[in-house]
Parts: sequence; C-alpha cells; structure tokens
Amino acid sequence: VVAAGCRADEATHRYQDGEAIKLWANKIGPYNNPQETYNYFALPFCSDDDLSNVEHKWGGLGEVLEGNDLVNSGLDMSFKVDRAEPVTLCSIKLDAESVGTLVYAIRNHYWYQFYLDDLPIWGMVGEVSGDNENDPDAEDSPDADGEPLMYTHRRLSIGYNGDRIIQVNLTSESPTSLSPGAEITFTYTVEWQPVNIGFHKRFERYLDYDFFEHQIHWFSIFNSFMMVIFLVGIVSLILMRTLRRDYARYARDADGDDLDSDLDESGWKQVHGDVFRVPPQPMLFATLVGSGTQLATLSLLVILTATLLTLYTGRGAVVTTCITCYLLTSLVGGYTSGSLYMQLGGRQWTRVLLYTSSLFPVVVILTMTILNVVAIAYRSMSAIPFGTIVVTLLLWLLVCIPLTVVGTILGRNWGGVADYPCRVNAIPRLVPEKQWFAKPPVLVLLGGVLPFGSIFIEMYFIFTSFWNYKFYYVYGFLLLVFVILSIVTVCVTIVVTYFLLNNEDYRWAWTSFLSGASTAVYVFIYSIYYFFLKTKMSGFFQTVFYFGYMFLFCFGLAMMCGAIGYIGCSLFVKRIYKNIKSD
Repeated sequence: VVAAGCRADEATHRYQDGEAIKLWANKIGPYNNPQETYNYFALPFCSDDDLSNVEHKWGGLGEVLEGNDLVNSGLDMSFKVDRAEPVTLCSIKLDAESVGTLVYAIRNHYWYQFYLDDLPIWGMVGEVSGDNENDPDAEDSPDADGEPLMYTHRRLSIGYNGDRIIQVNLTSESPTSLSPGAEITFTYTVEWQPVNIGFHKRFERYLDYDFFEHQIHWFSIFNSFMMVIFLVGIVSLILMRTLRRDYARYARDADGDDLDSDLDESGWKQVHGDVFRVPPQPMLFATLVGSGTQLATLSLLVILTATLLTLYTGRGAVVTTCITCYLLTSLVGGYTSGSLYMQLGGRQWTRVLLYTSSLFPVVVILTMTILNVVAIAYRSMSAIPFGTIVVTLLLWLLVCIPLTVVGTILGRNWGGVADYPCRVNAIPRLVPEKQWFAKPPVLVLLGGVLPFGSIFIEMYFIFTSFWNYKFYYVYGFLLLVFVILSIVTVCVTIVVTYFLLNNEDYRWAWTSFLSGASTAVYVFIYSIYYFFLKTKMSGFFQTVFYFGYMFLFCFGLAMMCGAIGYIGCSLFVKRIYKNIKSD
C-alpha cells in the first residue's frame, strides 16, 4: 500500500519534485487539413537522440485508429525544475532539400502537437513575414509574398497544483531565416508556476464554451422541440380523428343492409389483404433493419457513456467506446434481423446473420482500404498499421459474428412469429395509378426533409468539432437531438405511410425505411456545402479523407434512421389494422 501510494508517473498523474517528465511529440501537418498528418520528425527537426532510436509511447486501439503516434521530443524536463536560461536541444545544418521542406511547411501553416502528462499542446512551425501575424484562418495563399521564418525557440510555461500538472502553455519564439548551408540551433526554456485550479478541472480550458453553448445552439434545440410537438400533433390527429372517422365509416359499410348505398371504395382499409405482404428482397430488408437497429442502439449507448464520462479528455477514448459498443450491440442487430426475417417467412437464417454481421463492417473496410492506400502513398500517420488491422478483424470475427449468431437464434425463437392482424391475400392487389406527388420515390425524398431540419444545426457543431480542432463535450445536447431525430423520423414516416396506404398502395415497408434513410442524403449534401464554404481544406489527400468519412457517417445514419422509421411505422400499421372489420 505504501509503495502504491508513493508511485508517481504518467499513469497516476502524480510526480515527485525533481522527477523527470517527458514531453511527447505526436504529429505535424497543415492547419487547414486536419487529417493530413505526419510523424513529428518528418520535418527536419532534431532530437538529442538518434532518430532511429527515438522512444515511442504506444497507445490503445482507439488511439492508433485516430492516427496518434507519440514519440519522445527529446526535451530534458523535470517536475518543478525551472530552466530560465535557454537550453540547447541540438543544432542542424540545412541543405537545399531541408530548406525546401521547411519553407513548404511554413507557407502551408504546418502545426505540431505535443503532449505533457496527457495534456495537448499546439504550436506553429514558423511564420511568413507580413502574413497577418501568421494567422492560419486568414485569407492567404502558400504562394504569398513574404519570407518564411522558422521558430527555433520554445518557451514552456507549466502550471502545477501540489504534485499534479494542471496546465501547459507553449510560446514559439525566435523566427529565423532559412537558407542552404545555414546552421540553426533549437533551444527551449521551462518555467513552473503554482495554480489554484483543481486536477478535475484542468481540461476545461480546452473547451470552447462560447461556441458550443451559444444561444443559436439553444435556439436550435428549442426549434427542433417545437417541430416534435407539431409532428406529434399531426400524428395524434391522424390517429384520434381521421382514423376514428375511417373506423366508423368502415363499420357502417360492413354492417349496412342497403346494397345500393353509396359506399366509398377507397382508402387504407381496401389494402388490408396486402398490407402485410412480404416486401421485395426480404433478406436484404431484414439485414438493413437489423444493422440500422444495431447502429441506433450503438449511438444511444455511446452518447449516454460520453454524457456520464469525460471521454474527450482521453486520446482515442471515443473511438474505443464506439468499437466496444458496436461489438456488444451485435446481439441487438442479430436479434432484430433474425426475428424480422422469420416473420417475413424466410428460412435461410444463416445467410441473414452473415449479412447482418458483415454489411456495415464490409462497407467500412472497403472505404478505409481506399483511404489507407492514399495515406500510405502520402506516408501519413492517418494510415492504419497492419497490426491494428489484424486486431480489428479478429475482434470482428471472434466477438461480432458470434454475438450476431446468438442474437439471430434468440430472434428466431423469441420473436420470429408474425402477429399480423390481417390475413394476406393469395393474389396481390393491383396498385392504382397516383398523382406524381403521391408516388413512393417522391414521398421518400420528402420524408427526409423534416428530420434533417431537426438536426442540421447540430451537424454544424459536430462537423466543426471534428474538422476544426474543437473538443465536442455537449453530449447532453446530442442526446436531446438524438431523441428528437428519432421522434421526428417516426412521425414523418407514419404520415408518409398513412398517405401511401390511403392511396391504396400497400408497399409501405421499403417506403418507410427509405423515407427515414433519405435524411442521410440531405446530410451528405450539407457536408458538400460545408466542405466548400465553411472550411479551407484543399488537396487530394484531405478531399478523399473528408468525403470518405462523410460517406461512412451518412451510410450509417441512413441505416439507423431507416430502421427507426420502419419500426415506428410497423407498430402504427399493426395498430390501425387491428381495429377494422375485414373479411
């Protein structure tokens, strides 16, 4: 116990006076292209050790997938030991190639990232004289006039509270001209200052409260909430007024003795013998609904976990949580697809479980393979190492697929019995011709407008945090938006389904799924707008990574919203046909 209490290192975040601490260098890259990152020593920096023997700090699976690779920066530092006089790290002699590399990096606003006691620190490689004080957000060009100058001195100001490091500030100084044959010397100073900030609050300085808690964010939540009330009111009106009138009319028609009465031979009751007919491609349909349900459950679990825990403080913590929750929710995906496929009369349940466990992972693997080839060609840190790929595949094979098998078996036995309130006719009913605005493709496209309208403000905050170096921490907002999106999607798809059935079109299953899934189409269109008008990303590398990631995000969102829409509509359809008198 005494030995454990005296332990002091990066794991416990406690240090003894004079204990050596390490400043880890993570990555470097152009400021405007957040995914285009390279190893810190890809630029001709120097270390006090042979670069081939530089110490690495290996992280977990999520950290590696995020493209982190921490190496020892070589700065000699000790806890609470000031170094007021500049300490020479090393000197390097520039040749024409290294000058060209550094000039390119400075003109493209290359930044680098350090970590000290798991606290991130950012700095710029250099500046261009007269270039708006080297503001990366300024409107400029890599070919702008001005001499590129490299910072050769780093001043570290470290705040501590007792035996813990609380905050770190990095100031880059001494801009130096670059020319072939010149020798530049890298130096640094360290100063320690006591602060009164508690250890549990040390990450708050990285959170942009003014941005994420802006009144527009609150207004968007209020606006989405009012949309939910409006849509719930519409659905309630359908259920309580329109359907009640329909029930009464159909009851009179069924009990009436006047054969010459003017009966209304139209409406949703007329398709009661076909409304529960098996949709085309039942295996694919069950797979999509199962995968979408799994992603919906995954999203809810991750949001709840992030709300309760401060995941943003750990490198790769969010990615690790997503992978863990995805593996666990394979049980949900298998259960949903297995039970639905059996209800649809399917018998090839082994193929369904393989499709359910493979659909989303295969799409991710194919997309990431393309991105990995690009990253390897650019020698970027965004490339996933082979060992990490093997570990990820083993998790899929040894955890995801077996849990999907268990879920499918449970679904077949516990939820595989169809409880349809109406019999299905042997001969399919002819679908009448409709106006263009009542056709399924039009209804599908219109069905995604309101769900997108309920989340597009939150999409802006999520995109900005992911693509513009901000820590997303308002998971309470995200939880509300997730609930609102689910309610709006269900309400809209119910309205679409009722409109479709009232036009005597019983093909509601795929329509309800695609109506919810169409939300992702609008999100992807918005991502194109965001790329060109809200960012300064450029180059083939960043463009491929941006749209590759957005494709995966929108593909998952489409399956999730489609599954939510279908499940809500399925309950609605069963409910309304349960109360009618059919032959």
